[in-house]
Amino acid sequence: MKLRALILPALLATTLGSIHILPHAGEAAQSAINMTLPATVGIWQLQTTPPTEAEIGTLAKDTKFAKAICLSPRPGEYSDEGNLIPDRADLSVVLSGYDLNNSIHRPERCMPAQGHNIISAKDVTLKLANGRAITVRRLRSIQTLTHAANRKLDSHFDCVTYYFFVGHNRIEHDHFQRTLSDMSDRIVRGMDQRWAYISVSMWFGKIPWIEVPVTEQEADAKLQSLLAKFAQTQINWQQITK
Repeated sequence: MKLRALILPALLATTLGSIHILPHAGEAAQSAINMTLPATVGIWQLQTTPPTEAEIGTLAKDTKFAKAICLSPRPGEYSDEGNLIPDRADLSVVLSGYDLNNSIHRPERCMPAQGHNIISAKDVTLKLANGRAITVRRLRSIQTLTHAANRKLDSHFDCVTYYFFVGHNRIEHDHFQRTLSDMSDRIVRGMDQRWAYISVSMWFGKIPWIEVPVTEQEADAKLQSLLAKFAQTQINWQQITK
């Protein structure tokens, strides 16, 4: 942490001092992510949802969003109406505008405002069917839901979240490293680029609409499978070199 505190200000100063070498806003290199969400990812059905008012109001106006509720039926579990009860995962893709600092940030910064108390964090490597592999950040949290009056409810949910970032030709899972990579590309290569932040999350434990509690291991396995399939189909891998 001390090393980061020393390095980051120096790089920021260097970047600001070298701003004249950066391309104009209209020349920004595009992220390798495909922002058009598919109808399905593996066994998951995707139902697109709009960004929240808070996201629209907080982030830069040219920030782009692709969000979906992902549903997958749980074999053998039926509702009173005879329908298969689904697992639910929430998918979010946020593509930065030209003002990167006001477009994306690490989720550890915004999740507490959504009721999450982050318990732990670690890195996980996912192997894709195309032979590639990506490292993602895993967060374990407890989420407390609130209603419109911002009063706490009695609902607390254990939650697992995975996230990573996709730039023009590289993938990062650490926000600090992503910042360094972006600075390096700007200074050394004169390349300004747009980054996409991809996250998926799922509750586990006792879920109101699921009869049998979901284990943490089950949530991990399903999220990792969903994210690996999503990464394989939604990233232009011919563009990724790092």
